Order: sequence, then structure tokens, then C-alpha cells
Amino acid sequence: MLQGSLSEAAPAKVNLALHVTGRRADGYHELESLVVFVDVADEVTAHPAKTDRLRVTGPFAAAAGGGDSNLVMRAVKAFRARWPDRLPDGLDIALTKNLPVAAGIGGGSADAAAMLRLLTGMAGGDLELSELNALALTLGADVPVCLLSQPSEVRGVGEIIHPLRGFPPTHLVLVNPLVPVVTADVFRRLEQRTNPPMPALPQPLTRPAQLGLWLAETRNDLEPAAIALVPAIGELLRELRVLDGCALARMSGSGGTVFGLFGSAAQAHQAAHDMRAKYPQFWVAAAPVIS
Repeated sequence: MLQGSLSEAAPAKVNLALHVTGRRADGYHELESLVVFVDVADEVTAHPAKTDRLRVTGPFAAAAGGGDSNLVMRAVKAFRARWPDRLPDGLDIALTKNLPVAAGIGGGSADAAAMLRLLTGMAGGDLELSELNALALTLGADVPVCLLSQPSEVRGVGEIIHPLRGFPPTHLVLVNPLVPVVTADVFRRLEQRTNPPMPALPQPLTRPAQLGLWLAETRNDLEPAAIALVPAIGELLRELRVLDGCALARMSGSGGTVFGLFGSAAQAHQAAHDMRAKYPQFWVAAAPVIS
């Protein structure tokens, strides 16, 4: 058992495409999504202590909250319950919250996944991946894919994950209007819950042109409902679409973060600069996709 301090980044998750293909008898929706992760992240650090303690800092600390309901602490509790003898008696945990909350980019899920990766390392790293994935799913539908943090095709309620063998160089600009969007509210407003599935992905997916052609045939089925709830999402999408070099503008997850897809870092950083100038009160980030 490792006794030192460990740190893990919790990169933002972006749904490049998100199709709602049906609704199950238990009320959960069947989804298909192309998920990527970008190089902008929260960070989790932990070291052994007498009791468990979570300190949250960073620009979105207040919105994240620091009690037992925080997904980081829920991840620790679930890990201890499954592997009770693999961790120190207590952990002093620091969460730096750089990503907005309830934003459609998996911030809380990414934090929980980063904590699970950190705990696995602290426990010696020899845990069954299938059991870790099953535990991750109990914490939230996005936690298993965030555990991988690599481009993946995701189906079902988040439990069917196919990591991609390659991914083209891609740069995203993320913009969030800092209005929390409740996922359940978006799903409640869906007019159609049985939509066409995603087209088959090129194998391997390695060229930007392949990605662009594929994305042109896809959607985010939650976008209209989220725009009805938060009209600023629609405005941001319109603004992104007219920026130089923007190949696609779409909402991630259930909102309210939108993204613009760019072919180069220079274009993405210029676009982020332009969006910050126009919307100084909003959260804006430019980052490459982690491949």
C-alpha cells in the first residue's frame, strides 16, 4: 500500500455526438455517443491521514460543494466498501475545481473517476478492471468512460464502451454560460425518445476529414430541449459557427457547455479569444483532444 501523496487529473468530457435511441422499461434512456476528453481538467490529490477529509478549491469550488454528497467522497466510500483492507484509515483529499458544475462536460463524473484511479494506485494497482468499472457505474453513467479518459464510442446507459484505436488531431473551444443545466429537466422536455442510431465509425478514425464527414451525419438529440431551457446555448452555438475555422459547433452532453471544433491550435485559441471578448462573464477554454 502506497503511503505517499498521489495526484490525478480529471479531464473534461465532451460528447461530439449524442443520440437518444430509446427508453428502457426502468426509465433510463438508451444512448449512443462519441466521447472525447480535452486537456482542461480538475485535479484530485490525496495522501494518508487519520480520517477522510475533502477540501475543495478553485473557481467552481462553491458550486461543487465539499460534503459527503460530493462524488469524490462517494467514490472513496464505495471503494472502501468493496476493498476495505486496501486503503489507509483516512485520506486527506484536495479537489481543485476548474470545470463548471452541471455543465455537460462530466466534471463531477471526471472527479469521481480520477479519485478511483488514484485509489487504485494507492491500493497497489492490481484490481479487477471489470469490478472497477462496475463500481464506477454505480456512481454515475459517465464515470466508467471518464475512468478511461480516451476517445470512445459509448452505448447503453454508459456501460458499453469501445475505446478507439486512433483519433485525428482535434482542437476544441468550450464555452459555458454559467447557467447550471439539470440533466433530468432536459430529458423531461424531449419530444422524441426513439431516434436513429449513430452511423458506423470509420476504422481506424485517424484523419480530420473522416471525422468531419462522420460528424455531419450525427446530432446531439438533447440540444433542442436544452436550448428551450437555456436560450443562451443557442446564441453561443450561432456565434461559434461563424468563427474562422469552425468546422462544427454543437452542445456537449445535456448542456449547457457548447463546443466549436477547429483544425489547429492557432484557430482554436483565436476563437477562444474572440468568445472571451464578446462574453467576458462566461467560461471559455481552448484545448486539444487527448488521443
